[in-house]
Amino acid sequence: MSKPVVAIVGRPNVGKSTLFNALAGDNISIVKDTPGVTRDRIYADVTWLDRTFTLIDTGGIEPDSSDIILSRMREQAQIAIDTADVIIFITDVRQGLVDSDAKVADMLRRSGKPVRLVVNKVDSHQKYMMDVYEFYNLGIGEPIPVSAANRQGLGDMLDEVIKEFPDKNEEEDQDDIPKIAIVGKPNVGKSSLINKLLGEERVIVSNIAGTTRDAIDTKVTWNNKDYIFIDTAGLRRKGKVKEEIERYSVIRTVTAVERADVVVVVIDASEGVTEQDAKIAGIAHDRGKGIIVAVNKWDAIEKNDKTIYRHTEKIRQILSFMPYAQIIFISAKTGQRLPKLFENIDMVIENQTLRIQTGVLNEILSEAVALQQPPSDRGRRLKIFYMTQVAVKPPTFVIFVNDKELMHFSYVRYLENKIRDAFGFSGTSLKFIIRERGEKE
Repeated sequence: MSKPVVAIVGRPNVGKSTLFNALAGDNISIVKDTPGVTRDRIYADVTWLDRTFTLIDTGGIEPDSSDIILSRMREQAQIAIDTADVIIFITDVRQGLVDSDAKVADMLRRSGKPVRLVVNKVDSHQKYMMDVYEFYNLGIGEPIPVSAANRQGLGDMLDEVIKEFPDKNEEEDQDDIPKIAIVGKPNVGKSSLINKLLGEERVIVSNIAGTTRDAIDTKVTWNNKDYIFIDTAGLRRKGKVKEEIERYSVIRTVTAVERADVVVVVIDASEGVTEQDAKIAGIAHDRGKGIIVAVNKWDAIEKNDKTIYRHTEKIRQILSFMPYAQIIFISAKTGQRLPKLFENIDMVIENQTLRIQTGVLNEILSEAVALQQPPSDRGRRLKIFYMTQVAVKPPTFVIFVNDKELMHFSYVRYLENKIRDAFGFSGTSLKFIIRERGEKE
C-alpha cells in the first residue's frame, strides 16, 4: 500500500523548513551515496504511531516582494492540493494573521482537501494563546499551536494529521493490480508512450476515478491482465524559475513513485541519461521499486551492430547505483517493442515479489562464504550465521552475524551478486538488514 503524502505550505519565514526538519529528523529519505540525487531535502519519510507517510516541503525560493510572495504561495498551495492527501498550512503567531494567509486559506478551503492549520512559534501558551485564536478567522478549522524550533506540540499536530489518512483497509481492494509509474523529465515522450499504449488494439482502457491525488490513473488490460498506469506527463508547470519547475517535477515524481510497483524511467535516446534522469531514477531506487529504463525515440537513432551495446554501456555507467535495472529500447511513435515493455513489467513484478526459502538461501550463503572469506578486522573475523528473507517489494533479507561492524558494504554487495546469480532478480533492488546474534544463541 502506498504511503499517504503530507505537504507543508506557508509564507516565507514562518518556519516551514524548521517544521520539516523537526519531523524528518535524521531519517532522511535521500540516501547519501546515491549519485545524482538532490541534496536539498524535498521529501522524507516520517513515522508517527503506526502510520508512515511521506512529508513534502513545497517551499523553495523565497521571493522578496509581497505580491510575488502571494503568487508563489498560490503555486505551492496548488502543488500541495494536487499531490498531497493532507495539507499542513503553517502560519506565524508573531507576525499574526496577514492578508496572503487569508487568500491561500481560501484556495485550500475550496480544494476540499483536508487541511490542518498550524500556528508556529508558540513557545509559551500563556503568552500567545489569545493570538492563536485569531487564526480561527481563516475558516479552515481549529488552529494547532506548535513551536517547531522547540519541538512543542508536534505530537498533537501529528495526531490530527493522521486522522485524515485513508483507512488502511480501504485501499487494499485495488492493491493486487500492478501499478506502473511512467516518469522522466519533460519532453522525453511520456505522454506519447502512454497514448501509444492506450491506442494499441489489444489494450482495453478504462479511466479510474481513483484517489484524489492522481489526476491521471489509467487502467489498461493487456493480454487479459490488468495494469494501472500512473502518468506524470501532464505535470509541466509554466514556471518562471527553473529550480521551481524542477522541484515541482521532483515532488510529482516522488508521489507517483511512492504509489507504483514498477517505475518506467523514460529517457531520450539522442540525449542519453541526463542528471535529472539520474535523480529521478535515484528516487525510485531509494524507494526500492522495480525499475525499467525505457530508451525512447530509438527510431530516430542512426544504428549499426554496436549501437545498442554502446548505449547500454553508457546508461549502465551513469546509473551504476542500480545495475539491476532493465533497459529496453523503444519508440513511442512507431510502437516499436511496446509488447516487450509489458513482458518486462511482468518479469519485474515477479522478481519484486519473489520469495526464496531459507534453506536455499543458506546453501548459497555457505557456498559464497567458502569461495570468499568474510572480512576480518584486528584479528576478529566476521561470522555469518544465517540469512532469511523477511519481505517482498523489494525482496528484503536479514543476515545474522557476530558483529555488525565487520560487515563491510562490499561484502554485502558480494552476497547480493551471488543471490542475483542464482535467482536473477533483474529489475528490482534487494534490501539487506544486518543483525547481530550473540555467539551463544
